[in-house]
Amino acid sequence: IGMNKGGTFEAHGIKVTMVHADHSAGDWNAGAETTLYLGEPAGFVVELENGFRIYHAGDTAVFGDMRLIGELYRPDIALLPIGGHFTMGPRDAALAVALLGVKHVMPLHYGTFPILAGTPAAWRAELDARGMTDVEIHAPEPGGTVS
Repeated sequence: IGMNKGGTFEAHGIKVTMVHADHSAGDWNAGAETTLYLGEPAGFVVELENGFRIYHAGDTAVFGDMRLIGELYRPDIALLPIGGHFTMGPRDAALAVALLGVKHVMPLHYGTFPILAGTPAAWRAELDARGMTDVEIHAPEPGGTVS
């Protein structure tokens, strides 16, 4: 199914909207003369049949229009990268939570490689430092599940 930012696809009562992400989108191979362009980075808002909304930010840095995503789609939970190095880390992810206005979050892109140093505990500390003690982090171990 082809989509673009701002577009919504609906199937079986589930709506998926493509939204902005702020990240690179290319593949570099050693010895290649150029980087292979892989399209625009994107996040997605998924609305389930019962109206529950999930914002999956994908690979991204924090950006000001996260406030707009929060206002337009009112996600119930946000899945945000916290690993740092290639995406935002815990400090910037705490700002993203403030911009989105969500009370439930799940960390992405952490704990799988040593270079991804951000942790749920560090994110918790950053949220608390911003006075967002009521935000609940749902943090399964990498490969785990949450229900």
